[in-house]
Amino acid sequence: MIVYDKLFIGGAWTAPSSPDLLEIRSPHDRSVLGRVAQAAPQDIDRAVAAARAAFDDGPWPRTDPKERQEIIRRLNALREARADEIAAMISAENGSAGWFTKMGQPFLTRQINSYLKAAEEFGWEEIVDPSDPEAPYDTIVRREAIGVVAAVIPWNSPFSAAMAKLTPALLAGNTVVLKTSPENSLSMMMLAELFAEVGLPEGVLSILPADRETSEYLVSHRDVDKIAFTGSTRAGRRIASIAGEQLKRVSLELGGKSAAIILEDADLGKVTQGLKFGSLANNGEACILQTRILAPRSRYEQVVAALKELVESLKVGDPADPDTFVGPMIRPDQQERVISYIKVGIEEGARLVTGGTHIPAGLESGNYVTPTLFADVDNGMRIAQEEIFGPVLAVIAYDDEDDAVRIANDSEYGLSGGVWSADPDRALEIARRVRTGTLTINGSPMSFDGPFGGYKASGIGREYGKVGLTGYVEHKTITRVRRVHGSAD
Repeated sequence: MIVYDKLFIGGAWTAPSSPDLLEIRSPHDRSVLGRVAQAAPQDIDRAVAAARAAFDDGPWPRTDPKERQEIIRRLNALREARADEIAAMISAENGSAGWFTKMGQPFLTRQINSYLKAAEEFGWEEIVDPSDPEAPYDTIVRREAIGVVAAVIPWNSPFSAAMAKLTPALLAGNTVVLKTSPENSLSMMMLAELFAEVGLPEGVLSILPADRETSEYLVSHRDVDKIAFTGSTRAGRRIASIAGEQLKRVSLELGGKSAAIILEDADLGKVTQGLKFGSLANNGEACILQTRILAPRSRYEQVVAALKELVESLKVGDPADPDTFVGPMIRPDQQERVISYIKVGIEEGARLVTGGTHIPAGLESGNYVTPTLFADVDNGMRIAQEEIFGPVLAVIAYDDEDDAVRIANDSEYGLSGGVWSADPDRALEIARRVRTGTLTINGSPMSFDGPFGGYKASGIGREYGKVGLTGYVEHKTITRVRRVHGSAD
């Protein structure tokens, strides 16, 4: 059993305010994996005070950007050296299949490198070309750190969510208090171990597992300057209200109910192979997954049959088994939530093609759900409008391309989506009409060089690349009268 009885506060392992440790249980068989200290409001006060002092009086915000970049490179190298160990721990805690957590490690390298490239090219201070060449002054634009950042992340992809916020925040010179989910306490303490090695100045970073109430205490703290949150839309609305009351900077990466539009000319073999990952990765517990499958009426039953074959082919089981594609839900209440939505789909009149409310045979001791496919789904049904966060797909018929775009846009969310066609240019035209932050064509991998985030209730702000880095700086404009030739100094 792994035990972490201290918290990582301001770069130091510190005794928590409460000696009680939380048991971390396996989603696979509910056995105890380890015990970890959890932060309380008193610990948040200590972490924020350390971050405030490090920002106001410490060297980090005034460090050369190249030195900050070098620390992130060292951190990334340390993470890569422990990639297999990290992937195994995330699988054990989350129930994410091993193939997914292992694939996530090189994805993390790409994600971090996108921020490093942006930081290398960033105009931390620059003189702007004047719109009026006769103006007697220079305009200097500085991009400076915001201050103390409260970063709050969910449990489903902990390292990715953490580094999506820590990397740009630290590169820009901010100090950070990262609040992680209790479920990820073990893997996030591994992240703390990595940061303990890289040599951040005192106070710059704290990594604290804690419950929802402590999270609200953190984001409400008067010494926090920016909130960076990934999680549910419901929680995002609460955080936005707090940020609005206190005029804090805020970025929110929230939920999704994304559509995959299958055009009439699409190759169904390629579609199903792509949607295996685009709709069902990470046990269906990912905000970007394309869980509404929009199929043309002319090929509707073909699409349903192809997806049925796909869903029934997926091995469900122990995430440590290399043949497993779908592991357990992270907690018993999440298992119950997903099963309740399957019941809702049946009650709403959708056709249950495969799957259902039964637990897969032999897996009753874990938080398992049978991957489920619904057909004859109306887009107004709850299973088409609400984020289920599990391996449940809904196939919706459309009449023509305009109808497909209308249905795709008929959602409070706008985070992701995809278009499938034998004609990439045609697919691109459709993608341009869908109101969502990220789209892929024919299963293309997501780019970390472009901004990531959502329209509508899927969030505020963007992550990754230059746009993501910009979310962690303030812009200062300084005008300076040009020296006139021959004037006195």
